[in-house]
Amino acid sequence: MERLAPSAGDGHATDKSVLGDFSGATFEHYGVKSRFYRRDGKFFVETDGPDGKLAEFEIKYTFGVAPLQQYLIEFPDGRLQALSIAWDSRPKDKGGQRWFHLYPNEEVGHDDILHWTKLNQNWNFMCAECHSTGVRKSYDAAKDTFATTWAEISVGCEACHGQGSAHVAWAHGHPGWRPDAKAGDSKGLIVTFDERRNAAWTIDSSTGNATRSAAPVTLRKEVETCGFCHARRATISQDWVPGQWLSDTHVAPPLSRGLYFADGQMEDEVYNYGSFKQSKMFAKGVTCSDCHDPHSAKLKLPGDGVCLQCHAADKYEVAAHSRHEGVDPPLGCPACHMPARTYMVVGPRHDHSLRIPRPDLSVRLGTPNACNVCHADKTAEWAADAVQSWHGPERKGFQHYAEAFHDAWSDRANAATLLAAAASDLGTPGFARAGALAELAASLSASNVGLAKSGLADPDPMVRIGALDMLGSAQAEEIWPLAAPLLSDPVRGVRVRAADLLAVVPPTRQPAADRQAFDRAAQEFVAAQKLNADRPEALLTLGSFYARTGRTAEAEAEYRAALKLAPQFAPASVNLADLYRQSGRDKDSEAVLRTALAASPKDAGLHYALGLALIREKKHTDALSELREAANLAPENERNVCVYAIALDSVGRSPEARQVLAGALGSHPDNSEILTALVQMSQKAGDLPSALQYAERLMRVTPDDQDLKRYVEELRRGTGQ
Repeated sequence: MERLAPSAGDGHATDKSVLGDFSGATFEHYGVKSRFYRRDGKFFVETDGPDGKLAEFEIKYTFGVAPLQQYLIEFPDGRLQALSIAWDSRPKDKGGQRWFHLYPNEEVGHDDILHWTKLNQNWNFMCAECHSTGVRKSYDAAKDTFATTWAEISVGCEACHGQGSAHVAWAHGHPGWRPDAKAGDSKGLIVTFDERRNAAWTIDSSTGNATRSAAPVTLRKEVETCGFCHARRATISQDWVPGQWLSDTHVAPPLSRGLYFADGQMEDEVYNYGSFKQSKMFAKGVTCSDCHDPHSAKLKLPGDGVCLQCHAADKYEVAAHSRHEGVDPPLGCPACHMPARTYMVVGPRHDHSLRIPRPDLSVRLGTPNACNVCHADKTAEWAADAVQSWHGPERKGFQHYAEAFHDAWSDRANAATLLAAAASDLGTPGFARAGALAELAASLSASNVGLAKSGLADPDPMVRIGALDMLGSAQAEEIWPLAAPLLSDPVRGVRVRAADLLAVVPPTRQPAADRQAFDRAAQEFVAAQKLNADRPEALLTLGSFYARTGRTAEAEAEYRAALKLAPQFAPASVNLADLYRQSGRDKDSEAVLRTALAASPKDAGLHYALGLALIREKKHTDALSELREAANLAPENERNVCVYAIALDSVGRSPEARQVLAGALGSHPDNSEILTALVQMSQKAGDLPSALQYAERLMRVTPDDQDLKRYVEELRRGTGQ
């Protein structure tokens, strides 16, 4: 294979591929003035380098075409770094033909993880797999170098169809075959994308909607193959095969906080895989090539034509449906059902969950809606009233889990009940059920563990992984009989997650019959992390695995390797400090945390960990200072606030502790940890009415707690109620 030269259809920086202005153009961002110019037929930029000083860098490759083009710079250690100043390739009348910074409102200094020379702008890890074909990253952890290779410089046939040598051999053996000939064998291809073959969509004249002639299969080969690039995911193996579950070689997070809004709309840049798998279209059997031509990357029909393949024009392409008669230009279907969000400053992305507008959810839950994208000067209440006046008070959308995730992310009392309902409803998209199961880990109980058991047998590997996530809070002795069968799951991602989960069970307590399966899955888990040894997150995960399996020295080595890659990566410092604590090395634990805080003084997690370390060393005054800082830096983290209050109470500052907790309760009204602490502190202070008030609130959060019920009855008797 050749040395890697990446591109999304472009390649080496040449007169033909470079779109940006390299005629001496300058661009200034937070005091750093960069200059773009040419010399001896090559392209250069003068900008701030890894040391923060202006230096000259040769542009080796172009990256992307529209709506922006980035430029890659090669370093001696094999790294290719994406410059954060990009060229806006849109027409000038659309705001383009200019240089712009991908973080326009942030000062990104040379010591920032987002600086173009740092880890998060590394092409070899962040971009290569989707923008070239047959990539092998080939990172050498010992040397901290890359020797990345490719089979094809851009996205070629094998990117979707897999290795093509057998197909070439077939073609040589069938010289007279024509593309329009009758379909026959596989033609030597690894996978045949035949989901649309012999399937027809027939429109029901009464509803205007189409029905597929055959029910969709469980494994949707096209969607899983497209997800290889069109999903937010992490690679766990380079042995990807088209047409197989994406989860076999990649970990795609389910509906989760920070990536999606509570109703499943995209929030962060998640691409299309997770969104589309939440859609009614996906559930009914629509696949990517029903709408998109995979070879031209264009829609199969112009305008709303792709939608009208399945939705009758006389029902849907009329003002009675759109309620926007006379609007010029006319609204297309995506305006209401696929609202766009802009990423990378100039790149609009349509949400592929294909949902009906729900401004009523915006009113209740704060989720966005398509109506207010256009009517930004109006309120969500205004939009909700308009929709209700058109369609009545009942909303019949396909996605019915917004409240469950909203309440889970807001610490509401009924979150577990709503999540359980979503997870148990087979009509809920598997992508959302996987997320609901994962969220239930915080509320795992005897009453809902059956959901995990059912999820472990689900045909969708993402749901099986979600069920394993749900068991993450279970006791070690309870996990093995439930999760051990998945050590031999046909999908690698499930096996890897099972091994990670079961690592908490010591080898001496592992059933002999399962030990071989565990060892195989554990080897896959370790290999997945070592594949990504260029990332501190993978080294942290591997170190944690080693720590749980008693391999302390190896755990320490991985944590230190993570910190060598990224000194500001606080989780590695926290884990390393905790490893030292477990070994009785409290002084070393404190030293690690203080070193980390010198690099990241505003990291709440570091202050919290140092506060706990100082408590163990009986340095209570210093500990309180650190815990207070943690609570102030991250007041949304109820654990930080609660521990700070408990620390205050432990040194006799009980009134202040109760005040801190009462304040936190305003943001986390149903948080059981805060309520429990308030019950205990109120009783300790002799304030039984307050203890009863908080205990009754706690009982609404944990209605199955029989001990709490008895305690509440005692308090009621004690207060004469």
